[in-house]
Amino acid sequence: MTNNQPIQQQLYEGASHFKIDLTPAQSDQFIRYFEELQAWNQKFNLTRIIEPSEVVSKHFLDSLTLYPLLTDSASLIDVGSGAGFPGIPLKNVMPQLRVTLLESTGKKCTFLDHLVETLKLEQLTVVKGRAEDAGQHSDYRQRYHVATARAVARLSTLAEYLLPFVKVGGYMMALKGQDPTSELNEARRAIGILGGKSPHIDRVTIPGLDAPRHVVRVLKQKQTPKRYPRRSGTPKKEPL
Repeated sequence: MTNNQPIQQQLYEGASHFKIDLTPAQSDQFIRYFEELQAWNQKFNLTRIIEPSEVVSKHFLDSLTLYPLLTDSASLIDVGSGAGFPGIPLKNVMPQLRVTLLESTGKKCTFLDHLVETLKLEQLTVVKGRAEDAGQHSDYRQRYHVATARAVARLSTLAEYLLPFVKVGGYMMALKGQDPTSELNEARRAIGILGGKSPHIDRVTIPGLDAPRHVVRVLKQKQTPKRYPRRSGTPKKEPL
């Protein structure tokens, strides 16, 4: 038995939970991703989660909670992507998904660029920048079917980060841990101002994790006013 076999078994079982029939090639990609993450983490401190089974459950499978909500032909921007979650795991199981990874930290962008080359990922772009700046740029503003982020900020701030990227008819999808109901209630005014409506919370379970996870989905019903997102730092300091 190789050292990677327990990880592969966990990946296959976890993926099947989301009705993903993981191929051997996709499994190999996840293993390579794990190996690169471990190697680079020694230099760059990309994540505090390094134990193999936790990387699978808390990074890879947690990212795949969005899989049932997406279509292969969609375009997705992952805001504050960090070490590539959730964008790269989703790309691995949805080859036609067009993905942009937005990350403001240079060393993390260097790692993401390395992953794109190492894993030979196509239709995946790494952009170095902040959400407030990219959200005002014509190359990215209101260009995506889905804008997502994982544990970046509270929803009242996150709405201002994400909704400017979303096309009318698309969705903001925020990955959250504990029940975000009170957080969502706090964010309803901001969501409305930014062009969103009909927020919905999906409760999801992840094999290997006791605590439930949640996905907050917000439909983009109208264009975001031009003044949003506000200048860098303001959405966090002064939430709508």
